[in-house]
Amino acid sequence: MPHLTSPAVGTASTDIRFGFGVPGYAHPLVAPREWGELTRPGTPLHWVVLNVADGPGIRPDPHCLAAAGRLRNAGVRVLGHLDVRYGARTFGELISDAHRYLDWYRVDGFYLDRCPTNRTTLPEVIRTATTLRAFLGEGHIVLGHGSHPHPGYAETADQLVTFCGPWSEYRWSQVAEWTADHSPERFCHFVHSVPRGHLEEALRIARWQGASTIYFTDRTDRGGCVVPWETMPGYWDEIVSRVGTGVSE
Repeated sequence: MPHLTSPAVGTASTDIRFGFGVPGYAHPLVAPREWGELTRPGTPLHWVVLNVADGPGIRPDPHCLAAAGRLRNAGVRVLGHLDVRYGARTFGELISDAHRYLDWYRVDGFYLDRCPTNRTTLPEVIRTATTLRAFLGEGHIVLGHGSHPHPGYAETADQLVTFCGPWSEYRWSQVAEWTADHSPERFCHFVHSVPRGHLEEALRIARWQGASTIYFTDRTDRGGCVVPWETMPGYWDEIVSRVGTGVSE
């Protein structure tokens, strides 16, 4: 059974140290400021997703290669974007994309976007994650569910995205009981359409629900027609300051 968000629920702790997981900005030619800001010293980044063309693309992109190189030189983990399409893509397609990311961009791990959540698809996701780990060695794997999956997925990856959606849903969201068995470092929350005036409240919810990797933005999806993560939030400097200094309440 789920629990309502509450400071008494799950792994809530005043000791949670937030950092950003960036779901993937637009192409570096389209969003040069965004990519440049990610290498600013002191920015609390856990990882950044590199999504060239809904995946690695058909050939190496020199602009993406340069952006990934700058991030790695700054000590930032870069993850390749693999679209699982809720289980519709085959194992072979995903592994082919992974090989290209590794060969062309030397990524440090993978973000499995639109990952399924049900128990029946768990074995195939385990198969994919196990194969990716064999390629990576010490690499990082994030499952982008967007909601709470079957608890078995928690043993499959380093992190799970258990919320991805608008502020209007996040402010009333619930956290699954089983997440209390894991540390906040295992969970990520991506929230769009967060007004500046509610930023403190959003950070408090993430703390209560036990998610230490976050990405909050005031950008909207405009009815599903726009990807809200592709540009930087208008309050980027403010949230970097809050998260970087541990000020969230």
